[in-house]
Amino acid sequence: MKRNPHRTQNIAFFFLLLATLLIVVPVGLIVVIIIQKGFPAINWQFLSDMPRQGMRAGGIFPAIVGTIYLVAGAIIFALPIGLLAAIYLSEYSRDNPLNRIIKLAIVNLAGVPSVVYGLFGLALFVIFFKFGASILSGSLTLGIMILPIVITTSREALESVPQSFREVSLSLGASKWQTIRHIVLPNAIPGILTGTILGLGRAAGETAPILFTVAAFYLPQLPKSIFDQAMALPYHLYVISTQVPNVDEKIRYGTAFVLLALVLFMNLMAIIIRTKFRKKKKW
Repeated sequence: MKRNPHRTQNIAFFFLLLATLLIVVPVGLIVVIIIQKGFPAINWQFLSDMPRQGMRAGGIFPAIVGTIYLVAGAIIFALPIGLLAAIYLSEYSRDNPLNRIIKLAIVNLAGVPSVVYGLFGLALFVIFFKFGASILSGSLTLGIMILPIVITTSREALESVPQSFREVSLSLGASKWQTIRHIVLPNAIPGILTGTILGLGRAAGETAPILFTVAAFYLPQLPKSIFDQAMALPYHLYVISTQVPNVDEKIRYGTAFVLLALVLFMNLMAIIIRTKFRKKKKW
């Protein structure tokens, strides 16, 4: 019996569309519900005021500031180290069993549960280095958590640059580092920023790592140094949803809306920067 290729193609397209809808529709519904129930709570007082009455009133300004501090600290720590590690693995390391094991370990670390990173940060930064529960401990823990993502995506971006670019640069007398700095890195920036975007999203939305290392239950003031505790939106949302009774539903969904908007804004800025660099590509 002869198969109809068009029928097979239509069946394949149907299942691909179904799989896409199964992913997109639930996410879209979640976003719609958060916007619908949380947007009425958004006003200037809610965004700029300190929490009051055990977080049953007031605003979430300390939690917004704390989240920005933690994400910024995590990226400042993870991006340089991750990029340097990616450059070494893609440009300098040899293809031997040890390096293959290291690359596999980095990929596997990206799937480690965040609570494990939280316990690691508690043991290393809070207790061993005696940083205490602080912005520094939380930022370093989040930085280590997103480091595998940054390394993996940056390495793939570097390896995607055509080998002919390197050969031409070296044939003109440039050193290996000059080739990497002026030829490979500029062409790999869009992919590197993709990893940064993924890291930003994960760092901003995680609760377990900051629960052990930095998050304060109720702190109606801004942190004064990197050694102070801070409130953060993910933990604040968890607390007012599960630990504090009689909190208005509008406040809970409003906090979730702000967290979602903050992550989307950071991603949007990174995407705009990535698009500008991508337009400069010659290949």
